[in-house]
This record gives sequence, structure tokens and C-alpha cells, in this order.
Amino acid sequence: MHPSRIAVIDFETTGMTPAQGARATEIAIVLMEEGRPVDRFQSLMKTGAWLPPFIVQLTGITPAMLATAPPAEGVMRDAARFVGDAPMVAHNASFDSRFWAAELALADLPAPHAFACTVLLSRRLYPEATSHQLGRIVTHLGLPRAERAHRALADAEMAAALLGRMQHDLRTRHGIPDPGHAVLSALQRCARKGLDKMLARYAAGNDLLSPPPVRLPV
Repeated sequence: MHPSRIAVIDFETTGMTPAQGARATEIAIVLMEEGRPVDRFQSLMKTGAWLPPFIVQLTGITPAMLATAPPAEGVMRDAARFVGDAPMVAHNASFDSRFWAAELALADLPAPHAFACTVLLSRRLYPEATSHQLGRIVTHLGLPRAERAHRALADAEMAAALLGRMQHDLRTRHGIPDPGHAVLSALQRCARKGLDKMLARYAAGNDLLSPPPVRLPV
């Protein structure tokens, strides 16, 4: 596995949490290396779960589309092979990490992947932004917006662009030569008042005092 590789993931789902019976309807993953996209994975997923009308209206994904989609278990096996052992990033990672773990479990697969969250990171790196919702923070930073939000690949592409911008800014504005997943994981947990000190420590190459990355709760 390329040491700088990160998998940026987005799900569309039938509801807010697997704990309440929600299932994934679509998954998309953008593989990033050194801040640039190098590969993509996307698929609808058939689970048999009820699709609420407001979700159809929000995403454009219909029951008819899911009826002809590949079974979720096979999609998740393909997705797990695609990701390999790369660490993961999502916008609002507490949401996507839950569905990643739940859908992998239903396919009898482990979910050992560490997640970092671009919402938490954008709040620390761009505190002047009025909103850290994906479309709005992308617009704030002058990044391209997807023509159709609330589809997995469009949102994963925007989150990947946001991640690439964050890594670029960490290199050029803060002097951190290797803003990889471990650095991102530490920064997202750092209190705002301690952020400048942590950034300076990473810029100096002194990351030995930072705690190891942790997995977000699922």
C-alpha cells in the first residue's frame, strides 16, 4: 500500500443510523495519493430495505434503481478490496464510519480502518467559514461543487477535493511536510486553543508527543 494513500468515502442511505435499521443505498470511494485522486469506486447497493420518499426526493435514488443494483454484500466485498488497508476520511465521519462498519459486518468482513473527519478538520483549519457543511465549505474555499449533491460519488469527489486542499494548506501555510492521516487524526482532536502549538510542532518535525490516531466510535 502506498504510504500516503487515503480512501475518501461517502454513503447514501435509507436513514441516519444502522442502529435504527437504516441501510446503505450507494457507496463511493475516491483514493487519494499525495493530495490527488488516483482511483474511484462507486456502486448502488440492493439491501431490500424500505426507501423513504423523502430520501428518494433528496438523492434521486429510487426503489426501481435499487431493485436492479448488485447485492450489498458483494458490493462491500469489492469496496473492502478496493480500500485495502488504506486509512479513511469522510465528511461527517461519525456517520459514514458507522455504515462502513455495519455493512462490512453484514458481509462478514472486519472494519479495522481508522477514520479522519473533514468536518472536524475544517472547523480547526478554517474557523472563519460560516458553515462547514460540505457544499458550503467547498464554496468558501473556491473548490468545484458537484452538479448533483447527495449522490455518493459527487459528495466523495467534493470531500476528496476538500481533503486535498487541507493537505496543501498544511504544507504551504503551516510548513508541515507530510500531512498524512496520522497528522489529520491528531489535528481533528486538538482543541482550538492548542492548535497553533500542535501545527508548529509538526512543522518542526516533532510528532513524537502526539497521541496515536484513534478510530471514531461506530
